Amino acid sequence: MNDLSRRNATPFVPLLLVIIGLLIGSVTQVYQLFSERSTLQTLLSNQAAPYAASQKLRTQLDAVATGTQRLADEGNPNARTVVEELRKRGITINAASAPASLPAPVPLPQPGVVEPAAR
Repeated sequence: MNDLSRRNATPFVPLLLVIIGLLIGSVTQVYQLFSERSTLQTLLSNQAAPYAASQKLRTQLDAVATGTQRLADEGNPNARTVVEELRKRGITINAASAPASLPAPVPLPQPGVVEPAAR
């Protein structure tokens, strides 16, 4: 009697269960990925203003450092002292590479827009 039940058994139910399991797993993964994507987009947009402020501050600090270096090169003893103290602390001033104005802001990717990778 066992041989008869084995011959009539079909793989339909086990395959159906496997397919349903894979489908549920895939849907769960897709939901998680979209949730993480929206979270990352929110974090990116929240960082735009502080990033722009930090770039502006860095440009201003570079301008002050370049001006101090120029004064030290012209012979100002106080500026020489400042430059020497900065050099002792491992901070070097490169007057040639200091930008003259604020850099252009980096454009943020728009949500839902996929940009091709650079080749």
